[in-house]
Amino acid sequence: MPKDILRACPPTQRGEQAQGKLSMLYSKLFPKTIKEAPSEEVSTNAKLLLRAGFIDKLMAGSYSLLPLGRLVERKIEQIIREEMDATGAQEMLMPLLHPKSIWNETGRWDSAKDVMYQFAKDDKEYALSFTHEEIVLDLVRKHVQTYRDFPIKVYHFSTKFRNELRAKSGILRGREFLMKDLYSLHTTEEELNKYYWEVKDAYLRVFKRLGLDVVVAEAGGGVFTDSNTHEFQVIAPNGEDTIYYKDEWSYWKNKEVMTEEELNDPAVKTESAIEVGNIFRFGTVYSEKMNVGFTDKNGEKKYPFFGSYGIGLTRMVGVLAEVFNDEKGLIWPESVAPFQVHLITLNKESGIMNQGEIAYKKLSDNGIETLWDDRDISAGEKFNDADLIGIPVRIVVSDRIDSGQVEVKKRAENESKVVSIEEFISNLRS
Repeated sequence: MPKDILRACPPTQRGEQAQGKLSMLYSKLFPKTIKEAPSEEVSTNAKLLLRAGFIDKLMAGSYSLLPLGRLVERKIEQIIREEMDATGAQEMLMPLLHPKSIWNETGRWDSAKDVMYQFAKDDKEYALSFTHEEIVLDLVRKHVQTYRDFPIKVYHFSTKFRNELRAKSGILRGREFLMKDLYSLHTTEEELNKYYWEVKDAYLRVFKRLGLDVVVAEAGGGVFTDSNTHEFQVIAPNGEDTIYYKDEWSYWKNKEVMTEEELNDPAVKTESAIEVGNIFRFGTVYSEKMNVGFTDKNGEKKYPFFGSYGIGLTRMVGVLAEVFNDEKGLIWPESVAPFQVHLITLNKESGIMNQGEIAYKKLSDNGIETLWDDRDISAGEKFNDADLIGIPVRIVVSDRIDSGQVEVKKRAENESKVVSIEEFISNLRS
C-alpha cells in the first residue's frame, strides 16, 4: 500500500497553482457514501450530495461541506476568482458581524429585517451579514477622497446569513451559505453601466466554464434596490423560478417584472429555471445615505455610482448536482470534479494491489488528481460508489487485463476500452 495517503502534485493548468492538486485513497476519505438520503429531503441535489458524501445536514438551511464537497466548491471559487480578477477587481475579506448603526444609515435595519438575523448582546444590537453594501461603503469613505481613486472594484468569498422561509431545496436555498460578492464604485453613471455589462460578460464566462447553459433575465431588486436588475438563470424542469421570453425582447424576464398583458400574451414562452447569479445597479442612493463622497476635478463634492454583483458558491454546487446527474448518481463537469480520475482495483490479491499502486503513483506524479478506491469490498459496491460520486473518468485495474493496462470508462458514457496507463495519461493530459 502507498505510504502517501495524500499526495501533492505539481500544478499543470491555469488556476491550479493557487489551489494545488491532490490524490487520495478512498479508504481514508471522510466520510463514505450512504445508501439512503434522509426521508425529509425532497430535492435532487440534497439527495445525491448527501448520499455521495459531499455534504451533511445540520438543520434546515444549514449544511456542512464535507471534503469532497469542499473540493468542488474550491474549484468553482477559483474559476470565479480568475474571471473577477480579469475585470480588474481586487480580492479582500470583510467581517460577518455588523453593528446596527451601519445598517441604520441606509434604513435597511428596518426594511430588511425579515431577511436579516438580528440580535442583542451586552446592550448592543448586531446583525449577521446577509450582504455587504454598507460595509464596502464604510471602507470607501474611510480611505477614498478624490476622483483619482476611482473606479473601485473589490470582491470577497464569505458566508452569508439569510432568514430563508423556504429552506427545502437542499443547498440551493440555504439560511447560511458561501457567496462571492463583488462591489464597484464609479465617478459617473456611464462608467458604472460599462462595468456592469463587463461583469455580465464575466459571469457568462464563469457559467460556461462550469458547463452550464445560462440565460440573462430582467428581475426586480428585492430588498436591495427599487430598480430592475439582471439574473442569470439555468433552464431546468425542477427550477423554482419561472422566466419568460418573447422574440423581440433583449432578455428573458422574471415573473415579478412581467405585466398582466405580457403574462396573457400567447407569443410569450415560459420556462422553469434556477437562479445562479445576479447583478445590481444602485446609482448614488446608498452613497448619499451614507455620505460617501469624493472631490471631483473641479473641487466639487460628488457621490459615487455603486454596483453589486453576486454568485452563490454553495448554491452553485447544488445547481451542478441538480443539472448533471442520472439514475446512478452525480456526473460532475471536468472543470469542477473533486478528482479527475476514479481508480478502482478489483481483488485484494497483492499483484493487483501492486499494479494499482503503480497506476496511482504514475497518475499522481503526472499531476492527475486521483481518488483510488483501495477498499476490500465487492466490485459491485465499488462501481456503484463510483457512479454515485460522479468523477468524470473511471479506470479499473484487475486480473482480467494485462499488467500495465487499465480499463477506461467515462462517467457519462457506457462504453469502456483497455489502454496502457501511459497512453491514458498522455490522452488525459492532451
